[in-house]
Amino acid sequence: MSIDARLTELGIELPEAPLPLAVYVPAVVEGNLVFISGQLPTVNGELRATGKVGEGNGLVAPADAKDYARTAALNGLAVIKSAIGNLDRITRIVKVTGFVACVPDFTAMGAVMNGASELLGDVFGDIGTHARSSIGVPVLPMDSPVEVEMIVAFK
Repeated sequence: MSIDARLTELGIELPEAPLPLAVYVPAVVEGNLVFISGQLPTVNGELRATGKVGEGNGLVAPADAKDYARTAALNGLAVIKSAIGNLDRITRIVKVTGFVACVPDFTAMGAVMNGASELLGDVFGDIGTHARSSIGVPVLPMDSPVEVEMIVAFK
């Protein structure tokens, strides 16, 4: 089954690749690897949410942040598609790095980044399993709650 067919089966519509927010390129192809710049959870150029992840009033709930990590990973897939032309060329999701803007006592960055990892597993199956880092940070661009980078192998 093609990746586009799998996305349709899952009810997922791949967005257009987001434009860079500063002076960088969204993806660099080197050999058989694509390195994706950090992707935010934007939809049609707008952040889905802003703020810090944590428990309590005025904070982004971890469950919501997990969904935002999924959105950021979808944006990453759109960038990959624009870089290599077809997601069926992917042979492995090699590495995902996730950043979570969070309050100092929040320690569940991995659970938040599961939103990205679960999406990649659902779409790509075994080749979607990957190495991963989940890092808590004080702030991200545009006050985004999450940011996702990927390294992907392709043929």
